[in-house]
Amino acid sequence: MTTDRGGDVRLSGISKTYGTFTAVHPLDLTVPEGSFFALLGASGCGKTTTLRMIAGLEEPTTGSVLLGERDVTGLPPYKRPVNTVFQSYALFPHLDVFENVAFGLRRRGVKSVRGQVGDMLDLVELGDFARRKPHQLSGGQQQRVAVARALINHPQVLLLDEPLGALDLKLRRQMQLELKRIQTEVGITFVHVTHDQEEAMTMADQVAVMNGGRVEQLGAPTDLYETPRTTFVANFLGTSNLVPARFDGRSGDDLLLLRAGDAPLTLPTARNGAAATTGPVLLGIRPEKVSLVPATDAASVPDGRNRLTGTVRANSFIGVSTQYVIDSPVCAGFEVYVQNVERDTRLVPGADVVLHWNPAHSFGLDAAQDIDAGSASVEEDAAA
Repeated sequence: MTTDRGGDVRLSGISKTYGTFTAVHPLDLTVPEGSFFALLGASGCGKTTTLRMIAGLEEPTTGSVLLGERDVTGLPPYKRPVNTVFQSYALFPHLDVFENVAFGLRRRGVKSVRGQVGDMLDLVELGDFARRKPHQLSGGQQQRVAVARALINHPQVLLLDEPLGALDLKLRRQMQLELKRIQTEVGITFVHVTHDQEEAMTMADQVAVMNGGRVEQLGAPTDLYETPRTTFVANFLGTSNLVPARFDGRSGDDLLLLRAGDAPLTLPTARNGAAATTGPVLLGIRPEKVSLVPATDAASVPDGRNRLTGTVRANSFIGVSTQYVIDSPVCAGFEVYVQNVERDTRLVPGADVVLHWNPAHSFGLDAAQDIDAGSASVEEDAAA
């Protein structure tokens, strides 16, 4: 199935204020044509307001919204070539699946709807459910009906506002793959708002991480995860260990020498997101990239690895991996995820251990930032 594409979605200097409160600071953002784009952030970060300005449901305080070369800033929602899918689905309870999907066509005066509705139900794999009412469907099926109803009018852009929020974890993961399949098949631009990091990384080609009404970082999921540029992105997108350190010189042009307490560490120059190469720095490493051995096996650690010592505070078996919390002299609460292939029974609370990892997996961040920005505990406190 194909639809007419309408070019990139471009936001130029767009902002939104309510009295003295600024929900979205002026931002420039381009959503590439035909992409699956995610606006990711915690509650209150401005992502839904940004989506609603694209939809025409909120009027920007400043700036403009362009679809391709067409400025739609002054157009009401029903005149914009966009459709929105909400978390609530908003299906008509008295209409069956077929009529829910056909509603937009009938409203436009289209007489022959059977073929188009049939194609759309096949796309969302609900062809056998055409005569069921919404209450006879599962949450995931209702969500697919909502997507089909939004797509049948062939919008240039489909906007999705937390569409999976009401689903349980297993169904949500299934629907992530379903939505990506549907977007790939129809080939139109999807703009998806979510607070769920896994959801954004699973589906999106590009992710804009938002914080406090601003875009903290924009890029492909792998780039954001592997090379975060701020502590907020490092902590919000997955988990990061951030080790306070100081620059201690160079080893050629490619490697920076650091010191955390008495421990020498190295950082590739290309992975240094800090502006400086002198003074304090935060050395970041993801928990799954760290290896863990008992201190008695320290001699087995290969040369050239970054290493720290510590003591196991806690361990937690979660099936695919065991998660360890290590207290190190330079970083309390250091987290390590070890796949459960050959579990070392010596790695128990109280055990002295050596943490080690490939320096190429490290990243450097400006130490002037809040080291806890974006972490789960900070977000929970802010919401309380």
